[in-house]
Amino acid sequence: MSNVPLARPLNRTAWLICIIASIGFAFDIYELLMLPLIIKPAIESLGGFKPGTPEYIHWARMLFFLPAFFGGVFGLLGGYLTDLLGRRKVLTWSILIYAFSALAAGYSTSLNQLLFFRCLVFMGVCVEFVAAVAWLAELFPNPMQREKVLGYTQAFSSLGGLLVSVAYALAVTYRESFWLVQGTHDAWRYTLMSGVLPALPLILIRPFLPESPAWALKKAANQLKRPSFAALFSPQLRKTTVVTALMFACSYGIAFGAIQHLPQIIPGLASVKDLTPPQKEKVVAAVQLWQEMGGLVGRFLLAFLTVRIISRQKLLRTFQLPGLIIVPFVFFYPAVSDLGWLKVGIFFAGMMTVAQFSFWGNYLPRVYPMHLRGTGESFAANVGGRILGTSFAWITISVAGSAWLKGIMPTASSFTKFSYTAGTVALVVYLAGLILSFSLPEPPEKLAED
Repeated sequence: MSNVPLARPLNRTAWLICIIASIGFAFDIYELLMLPLIIKPAIESLGGFKPGTPEYIHWARMLFFLPAFFGGVFGLLGGYLTDLLGRRKVLTWSILIYAFSALAAGYSTSLNQLLFFRCLVFMGVCVEFVAAVAWLAELFPNPMQREKVLGYTQAFSSLGGLLVSVAYALAVTYRESFWLVQGTHDAWRYTLMSGVLPALPLILIRPFLPESPAWALKKAANQLKRPSFAALFSPQLRKTTVVTALMFACSYGIAFGAIQHLPQIIPGLASVKDLTPPQKEKVVAAVQLWQEMGGLVGRFLLAFLTVRIISRQKLLRTFQLPGLIIVPFVFFYPAVSDLGWLKVGIFFAGMMTVAQFSFWGNYLPRVYPMHLRGTGESFAANVGGRILGTSFAWITISVAGSAWLKGIMPTASSFTKFSYTAGTVALVVYLAGLILSFSLPEPPEKLAED
């Protein structure tokens, strides 16, 4: 007889948990995807630096990499605290941190202030993701039900991307009607401030939702082992820890090394470069919307396939193989020549890339025992994704603005060099992820126990 727990119909509390989790995942991506939209106007407004100048390149690298780095470091600590103190408690504090920081960032009067508050936002987001995934996985012990819940709640992450695109477009259009910032009506400020709105229902409701029953039961019975980073590299878990961290880095490397730079590349298109700044901002927001629509479709497609394709390696390669071709092509051709085809291309690029983020949310809870679930997830997501993966943003910006590339492409515009560099990074990182996928351990059907 199978020992697999039976699926139970969702009651009112379970539905509320799923809804709040969906809002939380959406808010995470809402916060992270603000930067590509606001980085150019923010640097120009606060520093007076133009794209392509050494000062602009310096601050762009800092704003892309440092928040992700600090988020990764504190996210790793947050994963450990999730195993030590409980899923719900850490979730609540992470929301408070990034809700306050999101609002404060809009009032920044210098680039240093903006950098500081963006670091705080990333810290909260990085902790929230790990705690939320562990929490959901343990609230739904039936494998099929758990996979569906994790898949479809994470699918709403891309709704956050759609919403931030809409928020930015509204801020560009109606900024003169707002009153929150006296003396200035920069759209990027209102976009940053809007990040506090989705946090409000989370702050009001999530503290009153139940703790993970399995974790709470073991904690009360004093049967829960103490989490340890060293345990992640025990003989039983070493391969899983290393491979998932490197593959998470590849997933983030594609996003931060290529896709998130698109708003800085679009103004160089022939059909866009002669437009006024507000018109350019609207074009950027429109293309971002196409990307997020693709990401939303990709996440729902992953949720649909995750209970139909048993092998996790095959499931992941379903998105990796097409992405290996599509994403580099987008940056090598339409991103420098055709706005219409760019919208189509970035839709499919978003689909193939963003689906991989949902994959990790489903996969990681299954391969670590309960006392290491948050710690293991945080190592892959934060050391692999937030620290190693986001460093590709630094690489892309540095190479695109280097004298070496200028010598190779002396007549190319800064936008073209940026696009070709992003395409090359995407090609290399996608290929590395595909190769690593053949070493990815297949997880057990049941959640690993202590």
